[in-house]
Formats: sequence, structure tokens, C-alpha cells
Amino acid sequence: MYHNYELMPTIERYDAIIVGAGVTGAAIARELSKYKLRVLLLEKEAEPAFGVSKSNSGIIHAGTQNHPDSLKGRLCVAGNKLIREISAELGVHFVEVGQLIVVFDEADVAELDRIKREGEELGIKDMQIVRRDWLSLYEPNLGSEIVAALYVPSAGIISPYRLVYDLTENAVKNGVVLKTSHRVAGIRRLSGGPYRFEVEAAGSKYQTRFLINAAGLFADKVSAMVGVTDFKITPRKGEEYLLDKKREHIANHLVFPLPTPTSKGILIIKTSDGNPMIGPTARDTGDRSDLATTEEGLNEVLAGARRMMPSIERGDIIAYFAGLRPAAGKDFIIRHETAVPGFVNVAGIQSPGLTAAPAIATMVVGILHGNGLVLTPKKNFHSTREKTTHLFEIPLSKTRELIQKDPSYGDIVCRCEMVSAKEIREAIRRGARTMDGIKFRTRAQAGRCHGGFCTTRIMKIMQEELGMTVEEITKRGEGSELVREERRHG
Repeated sequence: MYHNYELMPTIERYDAIIVGAGVTGAAIARELSKYKLRVLLLEKEAEPAFGVSKSNSGIIHAGTQNHPDSLKGRLCVAGNKLIREISAELGVHFVEVGQLIVVFDEADVAELDRIKREGEELGIKDMQIVRRDWLSLYEPNLGSEIVAALYVPSAGIISPYRLVYDLTENAVKNGVVLKTSHRVAGIRRLSGGPYRFEVEAAGSKYQTRFLINAAGLFADKVSAMVGVTDFKITPRKGEEYLLDKKREHIANHLVFPLPTPTSKGILIIKTSDGNPMIGPTARDTGDRSDLATTEEGLNEVLAGARRMMPSIERGDIIAYFAGLRPAAGKDFIIRHETAVPGFVNVAGIQSPGLTAAPAIATMVVGILHGNGLVLTPKKNFHSTREKTTHLFEIPLSKTRELIQKDPSYGDIVCRCEMVSAKEIREAIRRGARTMDGIKFRTRAQAGRCHGGFCTTRIMKIMQEELGMTVEEITKRGEGSELVREERRHG
């Protein structure tokens, strides 16, 4: 006689689970991957960097405009140094372009002095207040009403998306398990064993000794699942506007006005991809999905940018977008919750979170170690990865050499941004599964035509590489399909 027993699914167990694969979660995952640990990185979106990180301006801040006693200030300065090491190891394009904080009134030079003194307390070096003769020489497109600026040379620019992808890819190479489209639905505290939490996501359950909450806009929701409810995330919307690549050299530095209590103000932003940006606005909203741009926001950004640089025109703008910053008070929240042993909150990571991410990761790993996580270094940790080739970053002579070795580099899929079929296929092989995933990795679809020329070709390559049907291809995951099957009735 046979009995039909339903087999219970095996529950995967980890030393640490990280919720959220934005830049903070990715940096923590990579830092933990240096040790002999089982680590799981959960992301609710279809790919990493699709949350707060996708709308980041890519500024590596020097640390000015943060109080010397704040976590933001200390971690920003530390992160500014660490990001250089990580960029070299992972092959991420980082450029130190420097920052100018400009003033229009002689009376405001005293405020620049105060910012300079506070920056020096944090350890920021080589700052200087510069006057019109310096500005006319090194930043000639600035408006004539600007009387002085604080020059901070250690500020820089990086691709926020590619930093997240490269951190994540390196973490996975070193043993971290990444699961996307895994929204955390519930957390149960366990007792009587080494595993303290059971996390439910995408219909599966995972147990862990330590749980790190890096869930961005939803960090307060995840924290509430374990009973910690003493902070609230308030989404702060920022509208930004991308300029045509023809205006790449309109500014030589990152240009800031004097900051306000809630914002660094409307900026003129050099980017690592060439297209300047202007913005952002800063308005609190109760809607965690509000990514709409507005005429009011456009006018505010144009007015602020043109006051500093009058030659910027509305016609220079090729793309409008908005992002949400997870504000939770004046400072970052990074702490082990003593009432919930093993649970670490990493919340309220708004600007300068991108810069601070490597330092946050180091701090979090220190917190975990201080609360019982044994850190045994790996002897075979892979600290480097081969730099990804992007044609838009290299001279034409180098492109010719690549084409001679591999003709698919000469098969240009995206004309606006000079992206080849080779780069599209490599992005897919590295993990891109959506149109936005390909755009963020390669810049294909990011030019003035917004994919009008290259979209169908990219879809064809995705079909070839992934075996997808055209109906399965999405912009950013389930619910954003580009082609819907027409169903006929009758």
C-alpha cells in the first residue's frame, strides 16, 4: 500500500538577507561578499536600480552642505574617498569635475565662508572662494550677476545605474544570491534557534540570522513588519530635465546655488554620460508612485538654472523625469534595533546617499559584526571586474580597433547614443531583462529620439538572446509590456 505524502518545500537559510537592491543594498551586499557568509539580496522590481537609484543625478558629493556632526556629512566624505577605489576595482567611469556653490550678493560670501569652515571640519580639502576673474576663466557661461563661488574640487560624477549593476554583479560573482521580482510580503520573528527571521517573498520563505532593511521608499513599511514604527518615509519628489548632448560642455563643473533648509537647490549637473541635467525640485508628496512632471516644476527648474547660466534654453531639453527621495528626517537612520535583535534599519537614505553608499556598507557590516555576525574573510574574494566597453566613452580610433576584432561593434543599434549590437548583447548576458535595464546599462533609447530608431531592433536582439516572445518584452517588468496580444472574440 502506497501513501502519498506532500513534500514540504525546503526553506533556504542565510546568514544575512538584504531587502532592496538599490545602491545602498548593492553596496552592503558587495561588502558582505568579502566574507564566508550566505547572503541573499531581495529586490521587488524586475531588476536592481529600478527604485530610488534609477532617478539619481549621479553626483558624487564632496560633503559640503552637511552638518559636521551628522551621519550624512561623515559618511559622505568617507564615501567620496571609497567610491574612487570601488570605481577603479569595478571599472565604473568616475570623473572628478569639482563643484561650485555660487552667490549673487556680496553679503552671501559670508555664508560660503561658513560652508567652507564646516567642510574643513569634516576633512574636505583644497576648497577656496573664487571671484569673477576665476569664474570668467574656468566657467565662462555663468551669468554675470554671480559675484563669487565656493570651489570644491573633490566632487565628481558617476553613472548611478551602472554603479549599482557593477556592485551587484560583483557581489553575485562572490556568492551573493540575487532574487528580483521578490517583494517582501511578510516577516515572522523566530525563536529557539540561530535563525531569527522568516521572510516571505514571491510565494517563497527564507530564514536568516540577520535582516538588513535597505528598502528605500518602503523602508518604514518593512520596518513595521517587525514592529519598529518610530520613523516614517515621506517621499520627496524632484523633477529633473535632461539636456541634449550638444550642450555637454555648457558647464565645466557641478554648479549649485546656496542651499535651502530642505534642498541643495536647482543645479546644473554634468553627467558621466555627457548629457547635462538641470534640477531637481524638492516637494514632499504622500504618493510613493508619483513620478509625474509638471509645468510648474519645469518653470521652476528653468528659472533657477537660467539665473546661473542664462544660455540654457527650453529647446535644449530632450527628456523630463521625476524621482522620489526617501526622506525620514534630517539625517540617515542606520542602526541595529535592540528591541528586535538581528534587525538593522538603513533608512532615509536620500542625498548624498549615492556618495555615502560604500561608507554606509562598511558601517552596516561593522554593526552586524558588533552584534554577533562572524566575519571570516574569503581568500578568493574577486575584488575586480573587467571594465564594460561603451563606444560613447572611447575615441573613434579605439572603436575602429574593436570593430576589426569584432564586427558587431560596428553594428550601431542606437544612433543617438552610439550603442552597438555587441553592447546590447553584453548587457543582456550580464542580466538585463527589460528595455529599461538595457537603457540604464548602455544608454540605448536615452537620446533625443527616445528609442524611435532602436526600440524594435533591441526587442529583436532580446528575442534572440533570451528566447522571449515579443509579448513578453517589458519596459520595466510585469505590467509594462510593449506589445499586447490582441484577442479576437466571436
